[in-house]
Amino acid sequence: MKTMVNTHIGSYGIIIQNDKIVLIRKARGGYKGKLDLPGGGIEHTETPTETLKREIMEEAGITISNYELLDCTSVNIKWNVEKDLWEDLHHIGILYKVETNDFALKEDADGLDSNGAFWYEIDKLNGDELSPFAKYSLEKLGYNIK
Repeated sequence: MKTMVNTHIGSYGIIIQNDKIVLIRKARGGYKGKLDLPGGGIEHTETPTETLKREIMEEAGITISNYELLDCTSVNIKWNVEKDLWEDLHHIGILYKVETNDFALKEDADGLDSNGAFWYEIDKLNGDELSPFAKYSLEKLGYNIK
């Protein structure tokens, strides 16, 4: 068995309106099947806020009207990439509270990371179905996640 050791840095948006949050269902990677914040990796020469805007447009189909830095945090996960290959990932997330005037989401898969973006009622979410960043962000904002 082989283990890759990697670090990934990304920008992620917390979009909440009327006690509902925009989440995507991850199509691949260490969080496959989990509900996650829209966002992703910072590309070469891109600023974290440029990444935030691009990723939210790609994954949720909406534009940002305002944003505020919430926190920066990290998690370590180990996941099975394929038969005899594991990844030990140090995942660093720059987390932003995001406002938008667009409320119709792109519910189709983006062909990459997302199986679509949807509004979820926060009080009905289960912590086991959330990615670590999604759960952390909601708890940091004062929501009690089961």
